[in-house]
Amino acid sequence: MSEGRILIVEDEHIVAMGIKRMLKGLGYTVTGVASSGEDAISKAESTFPDLVLMDIMLKGELDGVEAAKEIIERFDVPVVYLTAYSDSNILERVKKTGPSGYIVKPFDEKDLYSNIEIALHRYRKEKENLEERTEGESQAGKER
Repeated sequence: MSEGRILIVEDEHIVAMGIKRMLKGLGYTVTGVASSGEDAISKAESTFPDLVLMDIMLKGELDGVEAAKEIIERFDVPVVYLTAYSDSNILERVKKTGPSGYIVKPFDEKDLYSNIEIALHRYRKEKENLEERTEGESQAGKER
């Protein structure tokens, strides 16, 4: 069974509820649903998700790319974009945020599952490697 706490950022309520149902069916815990960039940042801060599914076009001042950039920088949480848009301008902006995935709508449960699993796996591996390096460096410091 899948493991992971996921925050959904999607401004279309019906779409968000469909994604939430899919995620629960796949065994994930949904920490919340946000419909604006500002709401996404505050929910990420209060619910500590393992991953954020981020729509790009959102209501409010911040779009999904700006919100993702802030979430990644402030909370070190992987972001997988979910969007109907794949034009080159948006892709260039998205690439700068270092996303963990990019799913073009419409998508199915398999697309969602494989992208989430790979993103979570890669993130956990990077964390593990960082901890091992940090541990190794502090051991080397003690031996001097």
